[in-house]
Amino acid sequence: MFKSLKLDIDAAMQNDPAARSRFEVWLTYSGIKALVAYRRANFFYRHGFKLLARIISQNAKRRTGIEIHPGATIAPGVFIDHGEGVVIGETAVVETGCVIYQGVTLGGTGKDTSKKRHPTIKHDCVISAGAKILGGITVHENCKIGASSVVLSDVPANSTVVGIPGKVIKRNGERVHDLEQDKRDPVLEEIKNLKDEISVLKKEIDDLKGVK
Repeated sequence: MFKSLKLDIDAAMQNDPAARSRFEVWLTYSGIKALVAYRRANFFYRHGFKLLARIISQNAKRRTGIEIHPGATIAPGVFIDHGEGVVIGETAVVETGCVIYQGVTLGGTGKDTSKKRHPTIKHDCVISAGAKILGGITVHENCKIGASSVVLSDVPANSTVVGIPGKVIKRNGERVHDLEQDKRDPVLEEIKNLKDEISVLKKEIDDLKGVK
């Protein structure tokens, strides 16, 4: 427990330029408090005291705004920055070196019937604010998930993902997808389609008038 706490605080010191001291991080950071409570709840969960584990996790949610299911697997050395609104599901796995910002959901789709309903986040990934990673998918190591992205499929290593649904725009430092291709205005497209239909109808009316 204490070794995990040390690694969690190390991660906060490494990733948060506002962190001034280890004591301050331990005393005031909600992400650290949530992880301490999670590790305690996870111990009881693994030893069959699941109700007690849930009580601990729900108390931590009320105190920190971060909801981590006690059945999740979170390695030491993970940093949850700010953290308000973070949700981590029962079968989620988060490996060491990951940074998770506020509003992130590691959840299910509601359609999964397999045991693994929540995502696996491999080591050294950054999950930006508001991102939703859903289902039993894997985000491989050294990935960056953009703010408010919705990721529904596996992400290869060393990738940057943005958008709804999330798309890989960079891999191994090279651009692989141009978002400019996706910037369409559906309203303008619908107006154009209506204009085309009106033109066709006017031609048909003119043809009928000519017959008469």
